[in-house]
Amino acid sequence: MLRVISLNLNGIRSASTKGVFDWLAAQNADIVCVQELKAHLADIPEAAKFPPGFHGYFHAAEKKGYSGVGIYSREKPDCVIEGFGNTEFDAEGRYIQANFGRLSVVSLYLPSGSSSAERQEAKFRFLDQFKPQLEQLAQEARLGQREILLCGDWNIAHKEIDLKNWKSNQKNSGFLPEERAWLSNVFDALGWVDCYRQLYPDTTSEAYTWWSNRGQAWANNVGWRIDYQIATPGLGKQARQASIYKTQRFSDHAPLMMDYDWSFDI
Repeated sequence: MLRVISLNLNGIRSASTKGVFDWLAAQNADIVCVQELKAHLADIPEAAKFPPGFHGYFHAAEKKGYSGVGIYSREKPDCVIEGFGNTEFDAEGRYIQANFGRLSVVSLYLPSGSSSAERQEAKFRFLDQFKPQLEQLAQEARLGQREILLCGDWNIAHKEIDLKNWKSNQKNSGFLPEERAWLSNVFDALGWVDCYRQLYPDTTSEAYTWWSNRGQAWANNVGWRIDYQIATPGLGKQARQASIYKTQRFSDHAPLMMDYDWSFDI
């Protein structure tokens, strides 16, 4: 089994002080994708750069204390790719890819548009400009060149069952009709697989991965499912089980853990 964890840290230094790396050491994960580092490489503590047993790779944002993604892996990858070739969003540290033979794993952090109209427009630009990358990776899988797993915070709740208060959020970033339609296109037209939903198509409140820090959202489980592991079909059909860890809170997101019937030797 290949065990993959995805987690938005909301600050790698903050999550580290809350015990995330102690927890990680006991999870038997092969690959861990993290988002929202909020730190340049020089600012990441050594214990967080290289947890015992892992290689660590990071793509930080140019802006200090902002965004950034990383991948930890037990196997050393054949190569690591920072960014997807887009000047605007590569500067924000939103994409890092590690290749392991026929498997590519991506840690991905889509923009949030909740802070302002300008950031929502940036999010729409990202969706437009990232789509060719999704098309290219899907084509590589169709040609039998590789399987790809995209892990991360997509900042979009896909369907009504993916958030608690869907009726009141239809005009809010993260559940806008245009965002949801874009994600539907990723699944329906491009053929990508929402691995969690493939296993648990009807799960509602247990599927949430993010809770606002406002009010009592965490205590009352007023959450959203915006963290995904999305795979090309060959790997997606190998998904066997998934869990969302909520016993401890390292961030405003919860770790999404999935097991795949896959070996690095394939």
